[in-house]
Amino acid sequence: MAFESKKLINNPNDVVTEFIEGLVETYPGLQYLDGFPEVKVVLRADVVGPKYDKVAVISGGGSGHEPAHAGFVGDGMLTAAICGDIFASPPVASILAGIRAVTGPMGCLLIVKNYTGDRLNFGLAAEEAKSEGYKVEMVIVGDDCALPPPRGIAGRRGLAGTILVHKIAGAAAASGLSLSDVAAEARHACGIVGTMGVALSVCTLPGQPKSDRLGPGKMELGLGIHGEPGAIVADIQPVDLVVSHVLNRILSPETDYVPIKRGSRVVLMINGLGATPVMELMIAAGKAVPILQLEHGLAVVRVYTGSFMTSLDMAGFSISIMKAEQAILQRLDAATKAPHWPVGVDGDHPPAKIPVPVPPSLSTKSDEVVLSRPQQLNQQGRALEVAIEAATMAIINLKDNLNDWDGKVGDGDCGSTMSRGATAIQEDLKKYYPLNDAAETINEIGSSIRRVMGGTSGIIYDIFCKAAYARLKPNNQSDITPLQWADAFEAAIGAVMLYGGAAAGYRTMLDALIPASTVLRERLTIGDDPLDAFLISSDAAIAGAESTKQMEAQAGRSTYVSADILTSVPDPGAMAAASWYHAAAVALKDKFNAGS
Repeated sequence: MAFESKKLINNPNDVVTEFIEGLVETYPGLQYLDGFPEVKVVLRADVVGPKYDKVAVISGGGSGHEPAHAGFVGDGMLTAAICGDIFASPPVASILAGIRAVTGPMGCLLIVKNYTGDRLNFGLAAEEAKSEGYKVEMVIVGDDCALPPPRGIAGRRGLAGTILVHKIAGAAAASGLSLSDVAAEARHACGIVGTMGVALSVCTLPGQPKSDRLGPGKMELGLGIHGEPGAIVADIQPVDLVVSHVLNRILSPETDYVPIKRGSRVVLMINGLGATPVMELMIAAGKAVPILQLEHGLAVVRVYTGSFMTSLDMAGFSISIMKAEQAILQRLDAATKAPHWPVGVDGDHPPAKIPVPVPPSLSTKSDEVVLSRPQQLNQQGRALEVAIEAATMAIINLKDNLNDWDGKVGDGDCGSTMSRGATAIQEDLKKYYPLNDAAETINEIGSSIRRVMGGTSGIIYDIFCKAAYARLKPNNQSDITPLQWADAFEAAIGAVMLYGGAAAGYRTMLDALIPASTVLRERLTIGDDPLDAFLISSDAAIAGAESTKQMEAQAGRSTYVSADILTSVPDPGAMAAASWYHAAAVALKDKFNAGS
């Protein structure tokens, strides 16, 4: 089954030439030959072939693997890259034009991935160039470790390990070595690197329908960079299991694809295949290093993580392992101006983690009292417990609705974030909240929120609690009067307005809390029973939250949402605030109205 694909392109037939134009506009050290559409060659702007006094290193192949190969053109890496059409080997004329453009008396080295079309076209171009008097050598890269040792002439496919060969050959050429020596280093590098990939989806060619060949819940191990079928299709597994399987395959003593034994030093490359987020690539890298160290007895001395050789929009990654001889490391660490070679990777690693600094107050105040839950609660402690339990449970129960509303006007995680905070408060309440001390309890609620709630809502509620704590603290552990609670409530709202920049009518949580605070103050001033005043003010909070449907957003992510959508959804933050406030008021009224 196939679906219509979506691409940000113009004519599908022009994607390669338009990519090259954008690449060269982006990086001033690059140029291209004026031979579109037949000749698509990216080259260093500082190299003039007949005058170039070093070995030229040229690679290329079908496009669709960006940034390979053109993104690795630069001093210390490739001298030129020959671009074919999508997944199609470049024609001989294009390869020959690239050789002529950058090759001087030292000659040129062609680095070619092991695919039949590339071998034939680059090979014919090499012979043609030789007949014109150029010195040319060719190195074939076949680093695929996914399939059993091939029979016949096909050999192993060229994959992301090719990028490491580019870097080694480019650094060798930049050092002034002869063509034969540069070729020897490149061939040696080819023999000590292995790669295997895993994909969650196949790629989509420009102008072609999107395929779901793998189906939901499936992944493919060992597929090629053009979407060729791999070794096996399996159910998706946690990434640490996937990484372990891939590494076992690359380092298998049965296939003996790479000469890497226990005790060796290695280079690790985690390569995104085009549609894999950096977060997932870094997770894979973080899992691969300890597996290599603990299960295979290897020292990982360099880690390269990113997208180096992709397959259009394929979701997945490949792992390459190269034996890290000292000469290899020197070549990998050598300077380069290739725009897509990673920076900041060379050199030995300091410890990956260091201790969290201890706040000075904790190290100097050795006599500070450790907070704990009282064995027996007074009236105020029981009231706080009832209110906190009700408020947090209301938020947890509202989680899905909050996420749904936030999915329409924000980033869709309001309910999850608030529920995470509410759950932490519930757990800490049972452990150590000093409920008989109202001020310290409010302060600890802020601490619980700070620990688990990320984003804007977490810091806003932490500020809210800190400001309320500061207003309540002078009362020590004495019972807090209703008017003092109202004062603290107003101080907390004022702090949120001051630091958050929002006000009434901005479509935020303040549109629930400000009306509640106003009504609470009014009802207490005229002498209402505090529980009744609290409950009536909670109705004002709910009404205020509902009124946000008619408001134009002036703060938060909702400011980027159209008015038509906003009028159908209340502000999630306001609804959350109204929910916990109302739940606390109802619970206190039910618990203490009869004087219990």
